[in-house]
Amino acid sequence: MALPTTIIWLSALLCFVHVWSMPMTCHIQETLMESAKDLLRDMGGHFPLECLQGKVNITFPAPAYATSSTPTLSGSGAKAIYETLKNIELLFGAEDLPTKWDQQKLDNFQNIIYTQIDHSNCVSGYAYSVETSDYPVRAAALKTYFGNIEAALKEKKFSYCAWEVVRKQVLETLIFILTKNSDCLLRQNRT
Repeated sequence: MALPTTIIWLSALLCFVHVWSMPMTCHIQETLMESAKDLLRDMGGHFPLECLQGKVNITFPAPAYATSSTPTLSGSGAKAIYETLKNIELLFGAEDLPTKWDQQKLDNFQNIIYTQIDHSNCVSGYAYSVETSDYPVRAAALKTYFGNIEAALKEKKFSYCAWEVVRKQVLETLIFILTKNSDCLLRQNRT
């Protein structure tokens, strides 16, 4: 009777150890970032001509995404990308998004941003011991940038044109991340 119980406990322990030792999912996928960029670009089309007059210029925080000579997912650059995704989720989680946008593409965009955050939330955690001493500077730049975007949105009373400015700014941000920080993103093996 003791042998079957021992075997059951040993099997359970081995199963637990196997599952526990599996690598933790922690990555920002390049293909999902590309998809998010394409959806954001396509959901509203070109920047509307009627919005050109009230266009707001918001300074892009390129230094927040500056890479070191050896960029890695666990560095402060990856943390900046993660914080950017969280800010994008907050902006596009509003109730008063434009109805002129393609709602299916908007839903897909929101789902991709949520998925990216969910798959990369350990980037912000304590599990990484990589030097991130420059992260407070990056975080301050991102806070100012997204604060300015939110202020412009409020100043324009959440109008369609204000949302188009937000869409344009976020699109430029995603393009910048994809072109300048692609080594911080997980690439799918292409065979």
